[in-house]
Amino acid sequence: MRDPLVASWLQEEATPFKGWDFSHLSGRWHEEHPPWSYEDLAREALQRARSAVDLGTGGGERLSGLADAFPSDMFATEAYEPNIPLARERLAPLGATVVPYRSEDLVGGPLPFADASLDVVLDRHESYDAREVARVLAPGGRFLTQQVDGESLAELLDLFRAVPAAPLVKLDRFVADATRAGLTIDRAEQWWGSSTFSDVGALVYYLKAIPWSVSGFSVATHERVLRELQARLEREGSLRFRAGRFLIVARRDSSA
Repeated sequence: MRDPLVASWLQEEATPFKGWDFSHLSGRWHEEHPPWSYEDLAREALQRARSAVDLGTGGGERLSGLADAFPSDMFATEAYEPNIPLARERLAPLGATVVPYRSEDLVGGPLPFADASLDVVLDRHESYDAREVARVLAPGGRFLTQQVDGESLAELLDLFRAVPAAPLVKLDRFVADATRAGLTIDRAEQWWGSSTFSDVGALVYYLKAIPWSVSGFSVATHERVLRELQARLEREGSLRFRAGRFLIVARRDSSA
């Protein structure tokens, strides 16, 4: 007879994940928030724009919440094919056009937009090429990005003998890249907080949803580590790991 605990983990592993929607973990996974509000900053930028793009929109979950501030020309890009129809279904009725494109690890691919054609470029947790961002921004245009620090959840990954997939994603490096691309930095902030799971099953679902974090993860292959985490959970009451984010707000000078 299968261990009920393992059976519950297998059920979490088999639960479908779509777009970038973690609502399945509501009440079971909590991340502290940085001192800034990405949504408020994005809304403020959009309200001043005539044209904008959201890079790596996922299923459009976040961008749809900003629909009240959409400019007349609102675009969203997405590189992961299964997300494209989800994003279109959600965003098209709100007036946003979803554009498929190719995004590479660490450095995003060429953006499918003309030179100096966008007033705002938004990027929440998507790879990008600062030179491409600078190219498509109109003079006076604004760039807003929030990124996951390359060492975020490093302790968790170490338990699975995994290493951070993008260790070079660091504030100083990204600021330097933006400056070299000709952008002026208006704000650059780093933040560290915690990511907390209330049960091991929530962690199983999370790791299956982001397969690049622990390559080859499954309950079967990592049961020993999951049992060790279960023991830790019973001792400590929750599973808490260090999580990092950073924010960059930049612009293309009006004279550019």
